[in-house]
Amino acid sequence: MTVTVKHFNALTTRELYEIIKARFNVFYIEQRCFYPDLDDIDYYSHHFFIMDQSKVVAYGRLFPEDETGVWHIGRVLTVRRGEGMGRVLMQKIIDEAWRLGATLLRMDAQEHAIGFYEKLHFTVCSDVFIEAGIPHVRMEMAAPVND
Repeated sequence: MTVTVKHFNALTTRELYEIIKARFNVFYIEQRCFYPDLDDIDYYSHHFFIMDQSKVVAYGRLFPEDETGVWHIGRVLTVRRGEGMGRVLMQKIIDEAWRLGATLLRMDAQEHAIGFYEKLHFTVCSDVFIEAGIPHVRMEMAAPVND
């Protein structure tokens, strides 16, 4: 499984189309989330994706939340589950965030996925809230301390 990492401006038209299609299929069709997925955050995000036969099968994005070292992970999805793609994708996102100088990673995770993210060392730091009609929690992970 190879995770491709590209900033928005480096994405090919086909890659962007396949990313949008995967996000649409998971969030709109599968999860019945009838809220706008496309936002201007994509323009300054790092996009992470796994492709199989020219189709995006796993995706996530990473972007700086502010200038204090807080980075945000979002739009994480896998088209096929149970194959380990989510773990591989998330580890690549986490590693890249630390390489880029992040001091804290933050994400709004769907409530049903808390256990998955806890295994990656994220911790819940909020009560459940509704985002796009789906229960979510805020989760965070601090950068590892290097001795």
